[in-house]
Amino acid sequence: MKKDVRQAKIEQIINQYTITTQEELMEKLKLSGINVTQATLSRDIREMQIVKQPDSSGNSRYMIFKSGNQNELERMYRMINGTVTEVRQIEFINVIHTQPSYANPLAAVIDDLHMDDVAGTLAGYDTIVTFCPSVKSAENIKNLFLKHSNPDLLITTVD
Repeated sequence: MKKDVRQAKIEQIINQYTITTQEELMEKLKLSGINVTQATLSRDIREMQIVKQPDSSGNSRYMIFKSGNQNELERMYRMINGTVTEVRQIEFINVIHTQPSYANPLAAVIDDLHMDDVAGTLAGYDTIVTFCPSVKSAENIKNLFLKHSNPDLLITTVD
């Protein structure tokens, strides 16, 4: 099975069904006549920029992260404003807390922007860690996040 055909089917399944686990996705692919290993599926998910995020009902599901058409910087600012609850700088690292389920999509936007002040990110359920090339870069990122954060959502900020 060619990768582009398999990935097109993955996109169709994710758009058509509420898929919450890789196992569910593998089962739907199998029902479509596509047998895939977990390693291949994980690679496809990474390549296709598939992330888990809440749907309109608040349930976490796989969605394809789309970029390009929207101004990604403006999108990041809106996401910061609507989800960030805390920003803490520790030397050249920032620990950014978000509302539940929003860390991964926000980190994906940060990664997609290829910002000079961010060497890389790690994201979990409600926490993003940004690794910066210098303490000054980390301070720039912290200030950017604080500037675009909603003060009503911020719990605490450590300088």
